[in-house]
Amino acid sequence: MPVARAATPAIAALVAAGIPHTVVSFPHDPRSDSFGDEAVHELVTTGGLVAEQIFKTLVVAVPKGLGVAVLPVPSKLSLKAAAAALGAPKATMADPAVAQRSSGYVLGGISPLGQRKPLPTVVDSSALEWDRVLCSAGKRGLDVSVDPRDLIRLTKAVTADIRAP
Repeated sequence: MPVARAATPAIAALVAAGIPHTVVSFPHDPRSDSFGDEAVHELVTTGGLVAEQIFKTLVVAVPKGLGVAVLPVPSKLSLKAAAAALGAPKATMADPAVAQRSSGYVLGGISPLGQRKPLPTVVDSSALEWDRVLCSAGKRGLDVSVDPRDLIRLTKAVTADIRAP
């Protein structure tokens, strides 16, 4: 009997770690380039969720490499705060091609989980205000709902307020 495979490396990482999760799919419009806003629109209107519990994953460049910032979709990233949380003097947004190569995911589907090469990660502290948060499951139109403490533990993340004022 064949063994079932997880749909993405992010889901495989959750399964391997034994972390309870729910996979949530929504229609992705291939013409859309505002992936987080698309997820919020679909999940808030159809899933009864609050926009601030849907998180985006951004790859940042720091002097010694790359890092990952995970924050609510409606928020803007404070690069200064992300850099400080990652122990770097500064941070800039990573080149999209570099982010895709490093993570193994396409833009709009970058998950903090199951990345090709694990990177230092910071999760916005607001995640801890929720019982469950959603983040990309590694594919456009696919999110995963998890306990934020499990997300932080599995990604070995630090927490900090990384939202721009």
